[in-house]
Amino acid sequence: MSGETPAPKNFIRQIIEQDLASGKHAAIRTRFPPEPNGFLHIGHAKSIVLNFGIGKDYQGSTNLRFDDTNPAKEEEAFVRAIEADVRWLGYQWAELRFASDYFEQLHDYAVELIRAGKAYVCDLSADEVREYRGTLTEPGRESPFRDRSVAENLELFERMRAGEFEDGSRTLRAKIDMASPNINMRDPALYRIRHGLIHHQTGDAWCIYPMYDFTHPISDAIEGITHSLCTLEFEDHRPLYDWVLDNISIACHPRQIEFARLNLEYTVMSKRKLTQLVSEGHVSGWDDPRMPTIAGLRRRGYTPESIRQFCNAIGVTRSDSTVEMGVLENAIRTDLDAHAPRRMAVLRPLKLVISNWPADQVETLQGPNHPKDEDMGSRELLLTREVYIDRDDFREEANKKYKRLVLGSEVRLRNAYVIRADEVIRDDSGEIVEVHCSYDPETLGKNPEGRKVRGVIHWVSAERGIPAQVRLHDRLFRVPNPGRGGDFLADLNPDSLRVLEDCVLEPALEGAQAGSRFQFEREGYFCRDIEDASDGRPVFNEVVSLRDSWGG
Repeated sequence: MSGETPAPKNFIRQIIEQDLASGKHAAIRTRFPPEPNGFLHIGHAKSIVLNFGIGKDYQGSTNLRFDDTNPAKEEEAFVRAIEADVRWLGYQWAELRFASDYFEQLHDYAVELIRAGKAYVCDLSADEVREYRGTLTEPGRESPFRDRSVAENLELFERMRAGEFEDGSRTLRAKIDMASPNINMRDPALYRIRHGLIHHQTGDAWCIYPMYDFTHPISDAIEGITHSLCTLEFEDHRPLYDWVLDNISIACHPRQIEFARLNLEYTVMSKRKLTQLVSEGHVSGWDDPRMPTIAGLRRRGYTPESIRQFCNAIGVTRSDSTVEMGVLENAIRTDLDAHAPRRMAVLRPLKLVISNWPADQVETLQGPNHPKDEDMGSRELLLTREVYIDRDDFREEANKKYKRLVLGSEVRLRNAYVIRADEVIRDDSGEIVEVHCSYDPETLGKNPEGRKVRGVIHWVSAERGIPAQVRLHDRLFRVPNPGRGGDFLADLNPDSLRVLEDCVLEPALEGAQAGSRFQFEREGYFCRDIEDASDGRPVFNEVVSLRDSWGG
């Protein structure tokens, strides 16, 4: 991570520095607590960079803890994917924990609340609980089961654990204040009954599961977390976080601090919506390169460095805002411009025959791997009589602003000779299938005297080039804020993926490893996919264009 721009100061770091300076904490301990019910997305990356960055920068530590209290939606596969994402981003946790590690302790703390008269077993149904809770302007009503004796509550809670009651028939609730202006404090549920579930860590050992608002503060305290960082939607939950810790016999009391979550244009961050995109087949999977998941960004060709730089660039505030997609795209564009080797690839091939080139001659030329970094060396370019150029690089007629090949005019083949377009060959439908040219053997590395060359175009040997499939990616949604009109699926961009089947790559790309990134000269930045096309051809995914084509 050396050489990256350091994380800028923000209000959270200021709080931490004050706590260290005052002696409140001798060491900082943070945690990243995802629920394993899907893949992480770029919004989670912001939290990862924040939590792990603070742990590193203040010589503290950061735990990775899975909030695994809802086995109906959680899977071991998601656990493994999240671990891989955190490692790929460049971080290593001090300890790997699961909320389920604490199920027995959580149960005992619940019993402690019951014994103190601060929790009770309630028989109201979910609908009745909602009815009794009240509204933002009206206080709630107390449950008719709120005044059960401690002994009865202890017995019922033990029978809940033993599996005697059906799902939804009873909950354990905190006894706080049904008239509180904060609805979260109106006797919130602490435990619910869930039969028939196999937990990925505890199996079928439990049929009651603690709620998030009960589990999270206790898990933080058990681990000695000093600063519990979460997004702004949990601000109204902070009084309950503090209440739980204030009313049990636990020494540590972490400080919850909220920050604004990441909202990114032209995508969605809701786990529910991302799950729907996957389950209904709108994308190929969680790692589809169009998805905002870390796995999708990795497969597309984003680098960990670019994502860390992006997260640091957008900063940490308490004000919700939406980040332009161009900010993320510029982060990877800047990184790849500096580090990606250059290669030539023809995405829409048109055959060009160099008529005065010997039929069997193959000339080996040299092309720099990076025009601004000599230390990256060069690679061999094989020039033959027949080459492919991009179909968009030829016109029979054009004005002077067109800087590519025109019939009767000259251009230079990149890192090679100047050629002149002499004749076009058409098929029976009238489409141009070949352009016959001549080359000037005196123009390797120098310009012709007295003649104006329109520009430079890229090319690939027809004989030695590598057939490939290239996937061009646009934004997954066609509007900046999907779903504003109701149905977010109605805003999907039908042109978010275009597959080009007949592309040809220069020979130096043969054997490129999955995940390796290149600049295809004059086209954009591309990454070798983890899969090949069905016929064995390599697949390259477009990472980002050479420049921001959206403007603004």
